[in-house]
Amino acid sequence: MTGSGSKSAVEWLVSVAPDPEACRWEWERNPHGVALLPAGRLWDVLILPGELGRPTLEVLDRCLDRPGPVLADFGDARLGFFVPAGTAARWIGTGVRGAGRGTWIVVPYPGRATGGVRWLVAPDGEGTLCDPALLELAMHEAAAQLAQGGKGHERDGRHTERDR
Repeated sequence: MTGSGSKSAVEWLVSVAPDPEACRWEWERNPHGVALLPAGRLWDVLILPGELGRPTLEVLDRCLDRPGPVLADFGDARLGFFVPAGTAARWIGTGVRGAGRGTWIVVPYPGRATGGVRWLVAPDGEGTLCDPALLELAMHEAAAQLAQGGKGHERDGRHTERDR
């Protein structure tokens, strides 16, 4: 993601901060390129272990041109899928953690490389989120593939490259 897309993604993300202007100023100057943002206002984050998260994203990639924002942590041990606010409070799933109201998420600056947490699918700046029902179906398909011993399809890098 470059240019105005990155700028609008930054605007959308910092809009949840208690002081968006101060957050943006700090974020742009942070040498690590990350900010701590509150979940539960515009979005929640469902956090899946990497073993399930990666094939789930592969399934979403096959179904959609562009799923909502997805983060990966250090070493891809966990993936965070941005979903509508309130989803985390209602989500029931083994091994899935929810970050909603009252929690904060480390978020990388869109379009800037960081040494750790990074966007696999960057925000589009328009508020597009992962559909929880479709995410659940993709998780079921990914879990079924894993149970059968299949690894599914390898990620083609489509979003990683396009959204930088």
